[in-house]
Amino acid sequence: MANAWKRDKPTRLLSPKFLFILFSSTLLLFFFVFLTSRSSNPSTSTLIALNTRLSFNAVSPFDCSASPQAHPVVANTVEGVRYPFLFSLSDFGTLPDKPHKNIVRMLKGKPFRKPDISVTIQDLLEKAKSEGKDGFVVDVGANVGMASFAASAIGFRVLAFEPVFENLQKICEGIYFNRVADLVTVFEAAASDRIGNITVHKLVGRLDNSAISATGAKLAFKSNEEIAFQVRTVPLDEVIPESESVLLLKIDVQGWEYHVLKGASKLLSRKGSQAPYLIYEEDERLLQASNSTAKEIRDFLRSVGYHDCTQHGTDAHCVKKD
Repeated sequence: MANAWKRDKPTRLLSPKFLFILFSSTLLLFFFVFLTSRSSNPSTSTLIALNTRLSFNAVSPFDCSASPQAHPVVANTVEGVRYPFLFSLSDFGTLPDKPHKNIVRMLKGKPFRKPDISVTIQDLLEKAKSEGKDGFVVDVGANVGMASFAASAIGFRVLAFEPVFENLQKICEGIYFNRVADLVTVFEAAASDRIGNITVHKLVGRLDNSAISATGAKLAFKSNEEIAFQVRTVPLDEVIPESESVLLLKIDVQGWEYHVLKGASKLLSRKGSQAPYLIYEEDERLLQASNSTAKEIRDFLRSVGYHDCTQHGTDAHCVKKD
């Protein structure tokens, strides 16, 4: 999902002048964020209200106000979405020779390329809103928040799970830029089927391909440096009480989908329309790298009542009908 972009035409190498303008502007943006974030914290009261409804015994929300500010900051609006939002890049490419394509677009005065998942989520949630439905959107493998901010831009509450610290910093920036501290709650954790700790493998320059499996992390980027680190694991059923409505569950965890689903058995076993609309990445190579298969996932989903699944590229969409 994270890589489902439309291709841009090749561009010439960036000139030193362009790079100077870019990093000068991002440095100014960093100081603006730093100064303004010191003056107010709009999330305090709303997070307290949220905590009274949800039990965070298994894992505490990530505290953006206590996180060190990443820099430089490269953020922009997203093209082609009905409800606009911004997000920050965590990967800049190889500067100055091969910058990230979104940096090239920004220097041309263009918005960031739209992630397909953002459009999909806004289409689904717009329909749900028109039908008077409300509830949480759960974003597992949130990356830099492209799905989370697509949902919060419409006004939906989001629980975002992301284990990579650099990505968490970018989600925090996006929460501030989009003014959605009252809607987006972030967890520094990997959703799984048990409480504990696990090793995650991240790739320098390709943080969107971080994975539990070292093999899965390097499937498409064998030459990138790999860094292993420990992160907390938590089942979604330990975070989301049965009393809370969940409209949409999106999972993109580079092959760890089966374990996330197993840890959400109670949530997925809800009856009919009370069960969430499910979107998960179903890439057989990544699944096998984590010792699971697409068939194993489909069998499990049928066991909890999901009999209607359709394929959309490498994503599967599943829904329960009344």
